[in-house]
Amino acid sequence: MTTNASQGQAAPVPMGLKALWLREDWWAIWIGLGVVVVGIILFLNGSTALKLLAVNPGGLKWANFGQLADHFASNAGRYAVQFLVFASIFGVTSAIMGINLRRFLVGFVFIYLLSVCMFAVGGWVNAAKYNLEPPLVALVVGLVLANTVPLSKVFEDAFRVEYYVKLGIVLLGATFPITLVATAGPVAIGQATIISLLTAFTIYFLGTRVFGIDRRLGAVLSVGGAVCGVSASMAIAASVGAKREHLYTSVTLVVVWALIMILVLPFVSQALQLPAGVAGAWIGTSEFADAAGFAAASTYGKMAGNEEVSIRAFTLMKVIGRDLWIGIWSLVWALIATTRWEKQETGAAPGIGEIWRRFPKFVIGFFVASIIVSFFTQGYDASTLKKVVKPALMDPIGALRGWTFIFCFLSIGLSTRFRELKVVSRGAFLAFSLGVVVNVIAGWLLSVRIFGDYWAGL
Repeated sequence: MTTNASQGQAAPVPMGLKALWLREDWWAIWIGLGVVVVGIILFLNGSTALKLLAVNPGGLKWANFGQLADHFASNAGRYAVQFLVFASIFGVTSAIMGINLRRFLVGFVFIYLLSVCMFAVGGWVNAAKYNLEPPLVALVVGLVLANTVPLSKVFEDAFRVEYYVKLGIVLLGATFPITLVATAGPVAIGQATIISLLTAFTIYFLGTRVFGIDRRLGAVLSVGGAVCGVSASMAIAASVGAKREHLYTSVTLVVVWALIMILVLPFVSQALQLPAGVAGAWIGTSEFADAAGFAAASTYGKMAGNEEVSIRAFTLMKVIGRDLWIGIWSLVWALIATTRWEKQETGAAPGIGEIWRRFPKFVIGFFVASIIVSFFTQGYDASTLKKVVKPALMDPIGALRGWTFIFCFLSIGLSTRFRELKVVSRGAFLAFSLGVVVNVIAGWLLSVRIFGDYWAGL
């Protein structure tokens, strides 16, 4: 989820074979699957290298700064190697995609050091008592710094929100049994379909018929609120030939409401005492961006004492369920724009490959990672899985995933400058906001009342 005006422009999307090394989605797949394969090879050879690399102070439970200092002193070498690995991987791949390497590395040093601090806060013995969960703390710290301190623009090349969260999702697949995807997928896709259709039609109808906004703006807002925030807004803007200000309006509304949801949904879920899986599913139907949703789901999961289940439910609903609608809506709105609206403004009718071009490719990596690890672990009994495989392979991959998410949450905050958000019209604001209300209520009914037993037992 990005907010800078320059990042809101729809840049040409690399197509064909070039996309394999010029798009974040594919690099997230190559890196994520590479970590999984290397991790399995190391495990089979009895190496603990992956576990050593996955260090963080989050599980320390320190009570005074002396304990924290001792931890860093005794693990200084591990942190140094970890930083070099992260910086090399993200730096080289970002450079290949056109980002200035020097600027990226300068910004990444800043991101990494802040991330260490966020994990340290989460490792404080009283962190849970005050709800100081690393994702939420990272977001708030990022927002405060971005809006109170004149940060150097050199740092901005390292605020790669989408890249970090896509890699995190691929790594999540490695800890996500494919059997769970197979059994829960239909429920998640069915629930996501209801939400996507209901919210999109609500926003478009209210916007165009009640508040009189431009129909292209209505299309962009409808999918931005129904599916996947900024990414969906950009996809639909390209499909219908929307004006740049239409995209800016949708991005602004998505950012504002996504931030509100991060701060509100975990605490409302806590007040309602929702099971982790139920809350994760509700967040998955109500949030507008993967990164923001992961922050909210992770935060509540820690509050409820079961972060893994909360994130799993969110992933099934948002990443597997709702995000798949980006391609479908792109094709539908492109067809409407080119066959029913003024064709000279939107270009030729789209080809059958539109869904694939808009499809979030990193989801493929999620499934492949899940299949690889599920296949690898099927020969182990439950006791060996719990005592040997999980601590040596699954937990380190999960810890590395946690780093990518913290990088992402910090980047959300650091790239959100309230003064740069665009002023939106009253009609657009009301249509989108009423869509949010419908989205949240419908999501609650589906996640808590209709499918509540299923999500609770996930």
